[in-house]
Amino acid sequence: MEELSRKSVEEFKQADKNKIIVVLDNIRSMHNVGSVFRTCDAFLIEAICLCGYTPQPPHRDIHKTALGATETVDWIHFENTVDAIRQLKEKNYTIFAVEQTEGSISLEKFPELNKPIAVIFGNEVEGVNGEVLKLCDGCIEIPQLGMKHSLNISVAAGIVLWKLSEPKFKKD
Repeated sequence: MEELSRKSVEEFKQADKNKIIVVLDNIRSMHNVGSVFRTCDAFLIEAICLCGYTPQPPHRDIHKTALGATETVDWIHFENTVDAIRQLKEKNYTIFAVEQTEGSISLEKFPELNKPIAVIFGNEVEGVNGEVLKLCDGCIEIPQLGMKHSLNISVAAGIVLWKLSEPKFKKD
């Protein structure tokens, strides 16, 4: 562990985080939630908002994929995603849904923003709720070449959070 320069829980809590908050909009799968926690830990994401019926720790199925990340990444539950978005806007976060919509920004063209952002990942089947989309400042789309044009939420989170964290890697 020492050779890998892994942080302790306390070091993680004290570390300078990426000014990114992940919002999970009615995610059903506990395994997806756990995977997103683990990805947020990997990229020093500020926090996760678990909205609606998205499962919350502690739960063994979340812990199975999170591998301890529920202890490092801060999280808060909101009864609905709209409330989370309104609170984030009050704190001056720019809000982006990860969704294929007209006018969405392809991820490889997404500009580096020097301000706090929140990214919303939607339900595995329905995507981001339409009412929530209306509150967003924009949408990010992951370019895809195959037939399906959809990704599992935990995979999508990994791709998007890597891209949004990339500037921090370049500074080190």
